[in-house]
Amino acid sequence: MGQTLYLECCSGISGDMTVAALLDLGADPAVLEKGIASLGIDGYKLCISRVKKSGIDACDFAVLLDPEHENHDHDMEYLHGFGHEHAQESTQEHTHEHAHEHIQEHTHRGLWEILGIIQSADITEKAKETAERIFRILAEAEAKAHGTEIEQVHFHEVGAVDSIVDIVGAAICFDNLQADRIIVKELYEGQGCIRCQHGIIPVPVPAVINIVQQQKLSLHITNVQGELVTPTGAAIAAAVRTSDKLPDTFTVKKVGIGAGKRDYGTPGYLRVMLISEE
Repeated sequence: MGQTLYLECCSGISGDMTVAALLDLGADPAVLEKGIASLGIDGYKLCISRVKKSGIDACDFAVLLDPEHENHDHDMEYLHGFGHEHAQESTQEHTHEHAHEHIQEHTHRGLWEILGIIQSADITEKAKETAERIFRILAEAEAKAHGTEIEQVHFHEVGAVDSIVDIVGAAICFDNLQADRIIVKELYEGQGCIRCQHGIIPVPVPAVINIVQQQKLSLHITNVQGELVTPTGAAIAAAVRTSDKLPDTFTVKKVGIGAGKRDYGTPGYLRVMLISEE
């Protein structure tokens, strides 16, 4: 019997937040680590720990990149250090997920190369299907943003080591939890501008807007000056969602909380609930 999960995205969603929340909910870390190791990619190590977000205990999932693979995804000075009124001091955390990163050329990968890596991994067929669906949604969004064909998209961002790990990790965890009904009501996003590899762009970034449009996700714009929804987070939500409506009444059997890395003065975590209809 499958499980029903509710992804409450009131503080945004990203790849690392999703994996952390699912681990906190009960996904087996040994299964996750074994599956990730079977991808046959290097340049990183995994770290699963506990942190406080707005005083709340949460799980943190981090892909600690080797120096040559590091990016600026959670470096607040880089992201907003262009006169943005909410620019903050640079964080010292290792970073790992975003579709608009500054990553070395050797980490660029095409969609077909990524799908090949996934197909060769020692994970379940359902996990493979979920991971492939996430990447295809991202490819379509990036192709539209850059005015090209999906075959020509090279993921200089989401094809990086960290994002492959986040996406495949999320797929493994959803499968491990036997989640076959997943509710995503809406995505809460910030506003303003953010720096990416191509320059300064408005929030929501083009890939997120394209995913929201193409996959018919509901978007709620908040007053937060910053990016709460990453393209990978939006693609995960779109790929796994089976409904956008909660039951009129339900019981909460368990809660998982996954910490984000950026500090926008919001709670900064994704909450996933295992629910049962009454």
